[in-house]
Amino acid sequence: MPTTAKQDYYELLGVPRKAGAKDIRAAFRKLARKYHPDLNPGDKSAEEKFKQLQEAYDVLSDSKKRQMYDQYGFYSDNLPPGGAGSHGG
Repeated sequence: MPTTAKQDYYELLGVPRKAGAKDIRAAFRKLARKYHPDLNPGDKSAEEKFKQLQEAYDVLSDSKKRQMYDQYGFYSDNLPPGGAGSHGG
């Protein structure tokens, strides 16, 4: 069960909102090594932290997911592409 309903992915990875893909990847890799379940056997809190890091990286490393996250404060596969305020061509 998650401890919070809403997690700030930038804060979780320790990067600023304007961070580039390289910075996000570097932060994720550093933290992933620290909390990886193989390096922390039996540590449920490290395992949960690792899952949160993976989720944050998954969203922030994908430009479309990141754009939606930045706009709405969360990402969901259930939102239409471009969000509710997208403009047609």
